[in-house]
Amino acid sequence: MSELLLPGETLTTVNDGIRLLQNPEGLTYGTDAFLLASFLRRAPQSIGLEIGCGTGIISLLIAKRQKLRHIHAVEVQAYYAALAKRNTTLNGLDHRIEVSEADARSIRGIYDVVFMNPPYMKTDSGKRNRDDGKFAARHEVFGDIRELIAASARCLKSGGSYYAVYRPDRMMDLLAAMREHRIEPKRLCTVHADRFHKPSLLLVEGRRDGNSGCDYLRPLFLAEPDGSPTEEATRIYDSGDWIE
Repeated sequence: MSELLLPGETLTTVNDGIRLLQNPEGLTYGTDAFLLASFLRRAPQSIGLEIGCGTGIISLLIAKRQKLRHIHAVEVQAYYAALAKRNTTLNGLDHRIEVSEADARSIRGIYDVVFMNPPYMKTDSGKRNRDDGKFAARHEVFGDIRELIAASARCLKSGGSYYAVYRPDRMMDLLAAMREHRIEPKRLCTVHADRFHKPSLLLVEGRRDGNSGCDYLRPLFLAEPDGSPTEEATRIYDSGDWIE
């Protein structure tokens, strides 16, 4: 197995038995990726586009669960595009996921579903990561939220579904950009560490050219006061689907 690893990389088994190559100094698997994959509705005959796939984990989870028929995963950073390809091959999912090294702002095509875990921070905010790839994944180096949603809208068919996980403090930037580009917010949920903390994540589903009206779901609390997972979180972890 060591021949699969490049210097600095590790191999970890995560949800659904997925074997994930990653670099601990760069992008690593987190709760946001798992929750976005779970939030995405099943559409087993649909073709999806992931914008900014990183290690490929979100597309891997979606493909493993057969939520979409096929996924085109796009990543602008050469190392992570190659890593996502290796992870796809490692998990025997080349027939379900195609990985491309490309800037999402230049992507063309029409898809049934577009999903992304975009950079949360502006380039002049937060600490500067030592790892350039990690910095670019967390900061809007390769396009701000308006540009990434414009790219999403351009690639999304009328009536198609858009999904994103984002930071609650930038919710208005996200929702305003969605409406500006004719992606109407339809479902929204905040995620909290527990009942005593403010939300740390925001999940949203939109529809291209959809009518106005958004279903604000009950908040998801990940842990009980004693630190154990809540019943809702456990059901999501076990099923890979959202519990509403």
